[in-house]
Amino acid sequence: CVLCGRTDDCPEKYGEKRTYVAYNLTVHYYCLLMSSGIWQRGEEDEGVDGFLIADIRKEVNRAAKLKCNICKKKGASIGCVDPKCKRSYHFPCGIQRECIFQFMEDFRSYCWQHKPVQKFSDKESRGTSQCTICLDLVEQLPAYTVLKSPCCKNAWFHRECLQYQALSAGIFFFRCSVCNNKDKFQKEMLRMGIHIPEKDASWELEENAYQDLLQRYQHCDIKRCLCKKGRDYDEPDSKWEIKRCQCCGSRGTHLACSAMKSWEQNWECLECRSILAKSGNYSKQKKRSLATSEKTEGTTCFLEQPSPKCPRQSPGSQRNFLLQSPKVMCQNNLSPCSQRECPASNRLTMSLSPLMSERNCSLRKKHLRQQRKEVSNILKELKLQINTKTTRLNINAENIWNSALKGFRQRNFSPTNTIEIKFTNCKNRSKIDTSASKHNFFQLLMLHLQNSSLFEGSSTKNLSLDFQALKENLYFEAGRMIAVSLVHGGPSPCFFSTTLFNCLVYGPENVKPVLEDVADVDVAQTIKTIKYANSLPSLQSAIDDCYEFLAAAGCLRPITSLCDKNMLVNDILIHHVIKRINSPLESFMQGLKTLGVLEKMQMHPDAFSSILCHKPGRLSAETICDLFTIHSSSDVNKTEGADFWIGYLQDVESGESVVTLEDILLFATGSHSIPPIGFDPEPTIKFSQISYPVGNRLLNCLELPVTETYEQFKNRMEITIRNTLGVERE
Repeated sequence: CVLCGRTDDCPEKYGEKRTYVAYNLTVHYYCLLMSSGIWQRGEEDEGVDGFLIADIRKEVNRAAKLKCNICKKKGASIGCVDPKCKRSYHFPCGIQRECIFQFMEDFRSYCWQHKPVQKFSDKESRGTSQCTICLDLVEQLPAYTVLKSPCCKNAWFHRECLQYQALSAGIFFFRCSVCNNKDKFQKEMLRMGIHIPEKDASWELEENAYQDLLQRYQHCDIKRCLCKKGRDYDEPDSKWEIKRCQCCGSRGTHLACSAMKSWEQNWECLECRSILAKSGNYSKQKKRSLATSEKTEGTTCFLEQPSPKCPRQSPGSQRNFLLQSPKVMCQNNLSPCSQRECPASNRLTMSLSPLMSERNCSLRKKHLRQQRKEVSNILKELKLQINTKTTRLNINAENIWNSALKGFRQRNFSPTNTIEIKFTNCKNRSKIDTSASKHNFFQLLMLHLQNSSLFEGSSTKNLSLDFQALKENLYFEAGRMIAVSLVHGGPSPCFFSTTLFNCLVYGPENVKPVLEDVADVDVAQTIKTIKYANSLPSLQSAIDDCYEFLAAAGCLRPITSLCDKNMLVNDILIHHVIKRINSPLESFMQGLKTLGVLEKMQMHPDAFSSILCHKPGRLSAETICDLFTIHSSSDVNKTEGADFWIGYLQDVESGESVVTLEDILLFATGSHSIPPIGFDPEPTIKFSQISYPVGNRLLNCLELPVTETYEQFKNRMEITIRNTLGVERE
């Protein structure tokens, strides 16, 4: 190795040993990571994982002048980060002398004198216990070779055992082997020098490890098979497609052999049918299509993979819910069985008078404005964490998600740094955009998140269950991106459902979901069928139709009266909307903790609800007028210019212009809407002796011309704004 001078090839201790014949270069990966004078300046595929070859040679030359304080030989490329410490050493020497190397953030190194240690209270017992990984005895003493779990009282580990487990499990599966805690455990182990690689677990990378699970049963078991090409022939989307038993999956039939249509979903083999019949849970079902399931009184059968079984709640258990929909609140005043329930569309609703409705709408808008002003002040307080150190993100607008993900995961990214955006697919590649580009980036990112597989729903969104996204930690990244957007002056997502927001703020155990939260059409139809059952036999029939779904969800309960359906519906909603997405929710909340956003949400729920659950209202002339502060030079008539400006805003608002208020805001600031934190610097208007208006997006300043007549002012404004924005769109 050019840095430590050793020939050892031990990936567990020194990282992968790599040789580059073209550059006559051999290096240990950990030696390279921990060297004090080198940074990852290239892309991942450049040089050695982003370390440029020229930089490596410079680091070797620098280290050649430094003597190792341990082996006394030259080439010590690693130094202790303590400001007063001058010790330098090789990586293997540091391991031998029990130095600590932190494989996170700035990749700091601590010598044997200044290294971090775990704190133990005097009350803790001393003695021996078992290492919970290798099961050998370990002394309960604060030593380099022994580490204590931060989340369990009596969990002790050998450092070597932990390091091997971390390398095998990777960042997604490395956790406390006693209590299964991940975040607290990983944070402490990284602090104490355990390297947790950003990769999948070794057992997940094993080739064909789960091949047996990918095999599907493909054989027609009908006594008289009609297919001339044999019982194993399967042609999807035809009458020779093999349909498997919906109960056991180990028997099959061609559609033609059982006289089934392609859209029919229900088929059980003879064995399963007889078992269901004997248990009393089988009833002859009508064959239905998924497309017409909403129009029928029954419910479709579910062929999806069932969710893990959740603990069933006893009929007498009590729940504390913070939220109820108006529909449910009205029904709570009545006895559950006293009135026959009908679909919402058949109920009579009483509308408010136009005057009262208009007044309530005005008050609601005023309340929202007050809440958004409060949010702006909170976010400005959080923005005080942002320092002047700049992190540049190279963004491809055509692949916004992947480029954003790469930028957020790069080694030098920190949410507290000032973010600078460079769109790499622009014509002028050398141009680094200002705050307008940053706002545009966050706007594109929020739009992508709204339409991504991480969320489900139509207008308002809940978290979905995407196993691949969970595995890749994308829910955490989504939460982090939203938090960073809010504090760095970007837009808010505006698409959270009330249920999702309250889960984040009050905790999922205190939230009651409603039917509108269910995005899956089939599940929604099942709930409706149970909810609107008007007799005990029809309710029992609806439950029998979806027996497997209810069993998989842990929602089966004895039904003795019609009013039991309300508790059953609640159980299904809680399982599908909340319990099913518990892991994504936890990961998403961890991401929202970035820069303290989630904590502020929980302290000021009403204020944050106004920006996360409600889209910003349309801009008005009054809003734009209040947003801009008017300045003018001494030789300009400020009053007349202001009159022209206000008159022009009123014309635009009333539709007497070819531009919109959003166009004016975009021309001046680079943003279509007012971000929750507001603009920095605050927008201003300056009247000058110029021919046409100028929008300075760096200063959020709109420079307006002084004209003799209002018609000239309006004409010049519309020509300039329309042409400028037209060129930008092209």
